[in-house]
Amino acid sequence: MPMLDVHIPEGALRPEAEAALLDRITGILIRHEGFDPADPVARSVSWVFLHRPAAVYVGGERADVPRYRVVPSVPEGQFDARKRAGVIADVTEAILDAEEGAWPRDPGRVWVFPTEIPEGHWGSSGKVRPLAAILARLTGGDRDRARALAAERLAASRAERSATP
Repeated sequence: MPMLDVHIPEGALRPEAEAALLDRITGILIRHEGFDPADPVARSVSWVFLHRPAAVYVGGERADVPRYRVVPSVPEGQFDARKRAGVIADVTEAILDAEEGAWPRDPGRVWVFPTEIPEGHWGSSGKVRPLAAILARLTGGDRDRARALAAERLAASRAERSATP
């Protein structure tokens, strides 16, 4: 159930490559959340907002090669340190692949900021959606399994945060 804000400068990628990239990034996020990227339910709740910066400036000057920013947002508990690192690596690689050699293959031009939305702050359909409710939809309506999975993921996320200096 990721929500992605993807910033791609106009003309940086061929339209077909860009469409394939957005599909690939969606699958990457679904997979790192622990679900099947081919599942139509998981895909139906995965939204991408494509942003077109008119220009990107680096050090106060217009960049001479494309720069990309991707902000995947998921409910709290979906990404541990390993999954965050995997998302960053996989999304970066996907963007560089989508350029098809048109620009220097430099991962420093891609910034990825995986973001977890705190429990009780994810809203859809005019309501607050706790992680257990979101997971119930993705686990075929198995509310007991969803509650247990949500409790496990939230506890692990909070333990990781409290252990980080």
